[in-house]
Formats: sequence, C-alpha cells, structure tokens
Amino acid sequence: MSDNQRPRGLLFDIGGVCVLSPFQAILDYELAHNIPPGWVNFSISRTAPNGSWHRLERGDIKMDADFFAGFQNDLQNPSLWKQFQEKIRDKNPTGTQSPTPPVPKIDAEFLFWEMMRVSRTPDPHMFPALKRLKESGQFILGALSNTVIFPDGHPYNRDLDERKSQFDFFISSAHTGLRKPDQKIYEAALRDMNRIAKEKGQGEVHAVDVVFLDDIGENLKGAKKAGMRTLKVNLGRTQDAVRELEKMTGLQLQAGSDKARL
Repeated sequence: MSDNQRPRGLLFDIGGVCVLSPFQAILDYELAHNIPPGWVNFSISRTAPNGSWHRLERGDIKMDADFFAGFQNDLQNPSLWKQFQEKIRDKNPTGTQSPTPPVPKIDAEFLFWEMMRVSRTPDPHMFPALKRLKESGQFILGALSNTVIFPDGHPYNRDLDERKSQFDFFISSAHTGLRKPDQKIYEAALRDMNRIAKEKGQGEVHAVDVVFLDDIGENLKGAKKAGMRTLKVNLGRTQDAVRELEKMTGLQLQAGSDKARL
C-alpha cells in the first residue's frame, strides 16, 4: 500500500491526540515557576527506560508515595540538569562559560496531578472526529497509549472506560507491561487489528494498512520501524491532524463550521 491509499486501520495515542496534552500542563508549570521550558520532558526522556515515570507506565510500580518520591528525584537530578544546561548553551553560545544555575525545585506530585487533570479533557477537534470515524464503521479503530493505573476507587479510573468505548481495542501500557516505543507493543497492536478483522470477516491487515497517530516523535519512529504509516499530532494543532485524516479517509470529520474554514 502506498502512502496515498486509504488505510484499513487507524491507531490512536490518547494523551495529546484524543484528549488534551499533558505537555501543556508541563509547559504551564515551567513558565509559572521560571523553569526553562523543556526541562521536565528532558528529565523524563533521559531517565528512560527505568525512570520512575517509565516504570509507572509499564505497571512495574504502584502510584504511591514511593513513586512520587522517585519522580521528584528524577526531576531534580543534578547530572541531568547539567546536561540540560549544556544543551541550552550549545544552542545559544555566548562565548563565555557561566556557572550552572541551581537545580529548580519542582513539586512532582502537584505537577503529576496537573498533567492528569488536563489530559482528562477530550480534544475539541480529534475526539469528535474519532466518534465520526466510529459511526462510519469503515475502519478498525485501536488505541495504543502509554498509561498509568490509578489507585482503586479513584474517580479518574472511570475515564478509561469512556475512552475504551470509542475503539475496537485498547492497548494500555500499564496493563500490558509494554510501553511505546518498544517494538513489541506495535506488534501487539497489529495482532489486535487482525483479530478484529477476522471477527468482521475481513482479510489480513498488514502494518502498512495502519496509520498511527501520536504526538511524540520517538513513538512515531517506533511505529515506522514496525512498518506502519504515521501522522504527527503537534501540540495545540490537532485540527491540522484531523484535516490530514480527512484526506486519508475520504470522510468529513469536522463540524460544518470548521470545515468551512479550510
């Protein structure tokens, strides 16, 4: 299948695609506390694959006081902070060597819950488009999300049930022990695509028949490596991604007033 052929399966990330991005909460926190933008994401990415964040998303540890303490330590790692400052200096050389500023103090537990709070809200462009895709019945719809498991009885647990109802299958990292961009999680998604196709009496789905939407480049690279087609969803630009989906699917996925502005 060439890139301009209609896909058979659509595979969605959740945070930053179907719901608002937790990255916005991170940026808001950084700006409000005079922390250089990008530091939190740098810290999280550089502690992979066994930082507290990654272990939580694989379901290796519980969301408890130990997790928050570990997350706090990761966000205030002096060695990583020095690397981040060097990266900033490399991008903006001044010719003089200034001392590394102190590691910023971050309330990791507050930041975490702000990220979770923001990412509860359905995206105003992508979520309605997802519903229209489901109503069309023309595609196998899957979710592939790096997730967390909230404590028993926590109200946020209900959000997962609502999200699952929009898809033919839902792969959650914290429930499977696999986390993007591990190749095994894309293989699991393709197996589920084929399971649904078989249930519908359809032929085999190949990786190239699937378009994967995500807001993180590393995850998209993983999908490409698995043979899938990809669509990058940029922060605050989900409407652009919906337009691309319209081109790929041949369906009108935006409300009439939005479509008129194309």
